[in-house]
Amino acid sequence: MPQLLNGKDEIYFVQPMDAQGTEGLFIAFQTEGSHTKEQDTLDESTKSGRIVGYGTKNESFELTYYAAVSDPGQEAIETAYDNEQAIKVWKANKNKNANGKHNAVYGHAIIESLEVSQPQDGFVETSVTLPVLGKTFKGELDPLPDEVLAAIESSAGATKFEQFGGTTTP
Repeated sequence: MPQLLNGKDEIYFVQPMDAQGTEGLFIAFQTEGSHTKEQDTLDESTKSGRIVGYGTKNESFELTYYAAVSDPGQEAIETAYDNEQAIKVWKANKNKNANGKHNAVYGHAIIESLEVSQPQDGFVETSVTLPVLGKTFKGELDPLPDEVLAAIESSAGATKFEQFGGTTTP
Protein backbone atom coordinates (compact mmCIF):
# COMPACT_ATOMS: atom_id res chain seq x y z
CA MET A 1 0.00 0.00 0.00
CA PRO A 2 1.36 3.49 -0.82
CA GLN A 3 2.60 5.58 2.07
CA LEU A 4 1.33 9.14 2.55
CA LEU A 5 3.87 11.95 2.49
CA ASN A 6 4.12 14.15 5.56
CA GLY A 7 4.77 17.88 5.05
CA LYS A 8 7.26 18.03 7.92
CA ASP A 9 9.45 15.52 6.06
CA GLU A 10 9.79 17.74 2.98
CA ILE A 11 12.77 20.05 3.48
CA TYR A 12 14.51 22.58 1.25
CA PHE A 13 18.16 23.23 0.52
CA VAL A 14 19.75 25.97 -1.56
CA GLN A 15 23.19 26.65 -2.95
CA PRO A 16 24.72 29.53 -4.90
CA MET A 17 25.11 28.72 -8.60
CA ASP A 18 28.91 28.95 -8.43
CA ALA A 19 29.27 26.66 -5.37
CA GLN A 20 31.16 23.47 -6.19
CA GLY A 21 32.26 20.65 -3.91
CA THR A 22 30.13 21.84 -0.99
CA GLU A 23 26.99 20.57 0.69
CA GLY A 24 23.58 22.08 0.06
CA LEU A 25 22.60 24.73 2.59
CA PHE A 26 19.67 23.75 4.78
CA ILE A 27 17.33 26.70 5.41
CA ALA A 28 16.82 26.97 9.16
CA PHE A 29 13.38 27.23 10.76
CA GLN A 30 11.34 26.32 7.67
CA THR A 31 7.62 26.48 8.32
CA GLU A 32 6.13 25.94 4.87
CA GLY A 33 7.16 25.10 1.37
CA SER A 34 5.41 24.46 -1.89
CA HIS A 35 6.36 23.40 -5.41
CA THR A 36 3.87 24.55 -8.03
CA LYS A 37 3.70 23.25 -11.60
CA GLU A 38 1.39 25.01 -14.03
CA GLN A 39 0.49 24.32 -17.64
CA ASP A 40 -0.93 26.97 -19.96
CA THR A 41 -3.28 25.78 -22.64
CA LEU A 42 -3.96 26.97 -26.16
CA ASP A 43 -7.67 27.30 -26.77
CA GLU A 44 -8.99 28.48 -30.13
CA SER A 45 -12.37 28.38 -31.80
CA THR A 46 -12.63 27.44 -35.47
CA LYS A 47 -15.53 27.05 -37.89
CA SER A 48 -15.34 23.30 -37.33
CA GLY A 49 -15.08 23.39 -33.55
CA ARG A 50 -12.73 24.03 -30.67
CA ILE A 51 -9.00 23.30 -30.75
CA VAL A 52 -7.11 22.86 -27.47
CA GLY A 53 -3.48 22.05 -26.91
CA TYR A 54 -0.62 22.37 -24.50
CA GLY A 55 1.09 25.72 -24.07
CA THR A 56 4.03 26.77 -21.97
CA LYS A 57 4.81 25.25 -18.58
CA ASN A 58 6.13 27.05 -15.55
CA GLU A 59 7.14 26.02 -12.06
CA SER A 60 7.96 27.79 -8.83
CA PHE A 61 8.98 27.10 -5.26
CA GLU A 62 7.56 29.08 -2.36
CA LEU A 63 9.27 28.95 1.02
CA THR A 64 8.37 30.39 4.38
CA TYR A 65 10.71 30.41 7.34
CA TYR A 66 11.46 32.30 10.52
CA ALA A 67 14.39 34.66 10.08
CA ALA A 68 17.62 33.59 11.77
CA VAL A 69 20.83 35.51 12.31
CA SER A 70 23.78 34.11 10.33
CA ASP A 71 21.96 31.16 8.72
CA PRO A 72 23.91 30.22 5.56
CA GLY A 73 20.82 29.03 3.67
CA GLN A 74 18.86 32.19 4.39
CA GLU A 75 21.90 34.33 3.57
CA ALA A 76 22.33 32.54 0.21
CA ILE A 77 18.75 33.45 -0.73
CA GLU A 78 19.20 37.11 0.24
CA THR A 79 22.56 37.33 -1.57
CA ALA A 80 21.06 35.84 -4.75
CA TYR A 81 18.21 38.37 -4.56
CA ASP A 82 20.51 41.34 -3.88
CA ASN A 83 22.84 40.40 -6.76
CA GLU A 84 20.10 39.29 -9.19
CA GLN A 85 21.61 35.80 -9.42
CA ALA A 86 20.03 32.40 -9.92
CA ILE A 87 20.19 29.86 -7.11
CA LYS A 88 20.09 26.05 -6.96
CA VAL A 89 17.10 24.63 -5.06
CA TRP A 90 16.42 21.09 -3.80
CA LYS A 91 13.21 19.83 -2.23
CA ALA A 92 14.08 16.58 -0.45
CA ASN A 93 12.29 14.05 1.70
CA LYS A 94 14.29 13.57 4.89
CA ASN A 95 13.31 9.88 5.07
CA LYS A 96 15.46 7.46 3.10
CA ASN A 97 13.90 5.54 0.23
CA ALA A 98 14.41 1.85 -0.65
CA ASN A 99 17.82 2.74 -2.16
CA GLY A 100 19.01 4.29 1.13
CA LYS A 101 18.88 7.78 -0.42
CA HIS A 102 16.51 10.75 -0.27
CA ASN A 103 13.94 11.39 -3.01
CA ALA A 104 14.44 14.93 -4.28
CA VAL A 105 13.44 17.50 -6.87
CA TYR A 106 16.09 19.90 -8.17
CA GLY A 107 16.00 23.09 -10.21
CA HIS A 108 17.58 26.47 -10.83
CA ALA A 109 15.52 29.48 -9.78
CA ILE A 110 15.60 33.22 -9.34
CA ILE A 111 14.08 35.13 -6.46
CA GLU A 112 10.92 36.90 -7.62
CA SER A 113 9.89 38.18 -4.21
CA LEU A 114 11.34 38.25 -0.73
CA GLU A 115 8.88 39.42 1.92
CA VAL A 116 9.88 39.91 5.54
CA SER A 117 7.13 40.53 8.11
CA GLN A 118 7.75 41.77 11.62
CA PRO A 119 4.69 41.09 13.78
CA GLN A 120 4.46 42.99 17.04
CA ASP A 121 4.30 39.85 19.14
CA GLY A 122 6.03 37.08 17.23
CA PHE A 123 9.02 35.95 15.24
CA VAL A 124 10.15 37.69 12.07
CA GLU A 125 8.90 35.60 9.15
CA THR A 126 10.28 35.51 5.60
CA SER A 127 8.37 34.37 2.51
CA VAL A 128 10.20 33.76 -0.77
CA THR A 129 8.90 33.04 -4.27
CA LEU A 130 11.38 31.31 -6.59
CA PRO A 131 10.29 30.85 -10.21
CA VAL A 132 12.16 27.93 -11.77
CA LEU A 133 14.35 28.54 -14.82
CA GLY A 134 13.28 25.87 -17.29
CA LYS A 135 12.02 22.87 -15.33
CA THR A 136 12.83 20.76 -12.29
CA PHE A 137 14.28 17.26 -12.31
CA LYS A 138 13.52 14.31 -10.03
CA GLY A 139 16.38 12.32 -8.54
CA GLU A 140 17.96 11.02 -5.36
CA LEU A 141 20.30 12.76 -2.94
CA ASP A 142 22.96 10.76 -1.18
CA PRO A 143 22.22 10.25 2.53
CA LEU A 144 22.10 13.55 4.36
CA PRO A 145 24.80 14.10 6.99
CA ASP A 146 23.80 13.11 10.53
CA GLU A 147 24.38 16.66 11.77
CA VAL A 148 21.86 18.00 9.21
CA LEU A 149 19.23 15.45 10.25
CA ALA A 150 19.95 16.18 13.93
CA ALA A 151 19.53 19.92 13.29
CA ILE A 152 16.20 19.27 11.58
CA GLU A 153 15.00 17.18 14.51
CA SER A 154 16.18 19.70 17.12
CA SER A 155 14.62 22.62 15.25
CA ALA A 156 11.36 20.66 15.25
CA GLY A 157 11.50 20.53 19.05
CA ALA A 158 12.40 16.84 19.28
CA THR A 159 13.75 15.78 22.65
CA LYS A 160 15.45 12.50 23.44
CA PHE A 161 14.83 10.46 26.59
CA GLU A 162 16.80 11.68 29.57
CA GLN A 163 17.46 10.21 33.01
CA PHE A 164 16.74 12.11 36.24
CA GLY A 165 19.26 14.85 36.87
CA GLY A 166 20.14 15.26 33.18
CA THR A 167 21.53 18.48 31.81
CA THR A 168 19.23 19.14 28.83
CA THR A 169 18.05 22.73 28.63
CA PRO A 170 15.18 23.94 26.44
